[in-house]
Amino acid sequence: MRTGSLHLLLSFLRSLGSPVMGGQVNAAGSFLGLPCTRNANADWMSALCPRLWDVPLHHLSIPGSHDTMTYSLNKKSPISRTESPLLQFLAKALPCITRPVVLKWSVTQVLNVTEQLDAGVRYLDLRIAHMLEGSEKNLHFVHMMYTAVLVEDTLTEISEWLEKHPQEVVILACRNFEGMTDDLHEYLVACVRNIFGHMLCPRGEVPTLRQLWARGEQVLLSYDDEGTVRRHGELWPAIPYWWGNQVKPEKLIRYLEHMKSYGRPGGLFVAGINLTENLQYILAHPSESLWRLTLPSLPQLRAWVRDQCPGPGTCCTNIIAGDFIGSDSFVNDVIRLNEKLLSC
Repeated sequence: MRTGSLHLLLSFLRSLGSPVMGGQVNAAGSFLGLPCTRNANADWMSALCPRLWDVPLHHLSIPGSHDTMTYSLNKKSPISRTESPLLQFLAKALPCITRPVVLKWSVTQVLNVTEQLDAGVRYLDLRIAHMLEGSEKNLHFVHMMYTAVLVEDTLTEISEWLEKHPQEVVILACRNFEGMTDDLHEYLVACVRNIFGHMLCPRGEVPTLRQLWARGEQVLLSYDDEGTVRRHGELWPAIPYWWGNQVKPEKLIRYLEHMKSYGRPGGLFVAGINLTENLQYILAHPSESLWRLTLPSLPQLRAWVRDQCPGPGTCCTNIIAGDFIGSDSFVNDVIRLNEKLLSC
């Protein structure tokens, strides 16, 4: 073990005498203190000005959630096998301590998927994994830890929500694919077809809301595996995600502005306003959490969001994905950006 890693490990062990939960997680492993915005924007797409119904989705401003399914993690969630050897060692040696600490840095959302959709989120970031210890077919979600929630159940929940909101459209980004074989990819695509059926929008030109409504289509499914996409016309290629990998909001904003200077991608794309930590930072701050890291930065990140403009221009944004949906006015701010298209 390197000297730096050993030093961090010793710091981590010394911190065990202090409360590692920091008052942020309850006994069930859920984060506390966030307001839950229910049904606030459940039908915002159909409520847009009719002039915007003919704007392609990649020119609209669309709110998204980063690592959508992390609300379902808890203190019993296993550590992902792709995490570092040091974290794997700590998880085995001190599971009752390590897992709660990692949980605090893994959770990026507190609203469940239905609550996120009700709040107005229309891009869902779904990181999919097959656990070695799991059944042959069951697929889970992952972000440092594995969820107990199954992918098939979540897709069904999304489908049921869409049936109640026939003029709302969601963009599902299936990514990561940890431990996935070709057979598991085919199984997942079969689940997608079975669950969404006619709701799936086949690959092609990015449609407008009016076109989707006319065809009864409500789901664009981005799939981050090129071979599988080539085999199935109902899958869209991976949507580019601008990920700054920064702890400080000013550095994240600088990164996003740098990406804008190169010009926007031609189709759908995501600007992520999510802050990111690494293992060294986690071990050096065991009593902290991603929520505590993010909360003070929300006003600065929200100000950047309000300055953006959707549309076809080279510096325009499209999907903007954030953490801790419902904790501030982020979703409303992103939706309101569409009003700028009316003055163009």
